[in-house]
Amino acid sequence: MKLTFISYILVIAFSCNTPPESEQMKYETIGIVERLDADLDAIIDSTAVAEIIAEGFEWSEGPVWVESEQMLLFSDVPTNTIYKWTAEKGNEVYLRPSGYTGEDVEKLKEPGSNGLLLDNAGNLVLCQHGNRQIARMEAPLLQPKPAFLTLTDQYNDKRLNSPNDAVYNKADELFFTDPPYGLPTQRDDDPEKEIPFNGVYKVKQNGETILLTDKISKPNGIALFPDGQRLLIGNSDPKAADWYVLDLADTAATPKLFYSATNARNGLPGLPDGLKIDSNGIVYASGPGGIWIFNSDGKVLGKVKLDNAASNVALSTDEKTLYITNSGKVLRVRLK
Repeated sequence: MKLTFISYILVIAFSCNTPPESEQMKYETIGIVERLDADLDAIIDSTAVAEIIAEGFEWSEGPVWVESEQMLLFSDVPTNTIYKWTAEKGNEVYLRPSGYTGEDVEKLKEPGSNGLLLDNAGNLVLCQHGNRQIARMEAPLLQPKPAFLTLTDQYNDKRLNSPNDAVYNKADELFFTDPPYGLPTQRDDDPEKEIPFNGVYKVKQNGETILLTDKISKPNGIALFPDGQRLLIGNSDPKAADWYVLDLADTAATPKLFYSATNARNGLPGLPDGLKIDSNGIVYASGPGGIWIFNSDGKVLGKVKLDNAASNVALSTDEKTLYITNSGKVLRVRLK
């Protein structure tokens, strides 16, 4: 088609005046904010809602915001897939397979990757349920492929259960949780389970994997407080729906209760699962009924209440946006 001079000018004018995403796309919204403390007002507006930015998944998990590419990566664990979301293109398949590279994938209920994170060099690191390891993707972020380097897959010469979530400290040490959810039966008595407990571990700079604690029944989400000396761990056990703090300065530390939601479940969907902590020590944790927001002392400031179970969260680099994996959906909530 041949453009006239006038139509060419019109095309250029239109392209130069394309409205920003907020004006182009109107997302369906869900959820409400429950304000339980005045300190919440500095974090999120009480009238905020969650935008549904992607949906149609079996069980979305492990979101991570990649600032350099302005994209959100997240796992769909049952389908062995990582998806990418951007404001420009929406949702796209990013990597498949993501967590299990064997042939008999049908034996596993949740074979895919779960927690995703970036190491200090900007590489994608995956908690791989099916492969029962934590691995680094050996490919550029914009040219993903299922080529993986194992970072850890054993403790005391026994295979890990199924690493679930992880976090790096500034010294490039990796901390992770290892519940049984990637095993064929997802139970502690699974015949393929080699380690008799569900541990929280550290991978040292030399690659050695050491046990931090075996005293949390179903360790799941994990994050570091800004001081780098305290780990917060969510316990996805219906009988002990709690969050615990582990003091890394004490080599013989016993997990201390941060907050218990065991008696607050009341039929609400979800358990303590994934979580993130911002630079001010504010905790955003998936739990019964949605996302719980705590201060660093374990005081509940408020909640983002949702009808379906939330599995995990991610923060944008500027900490002004909270992304939530919410059963078959991915949500976005604006923060202050």
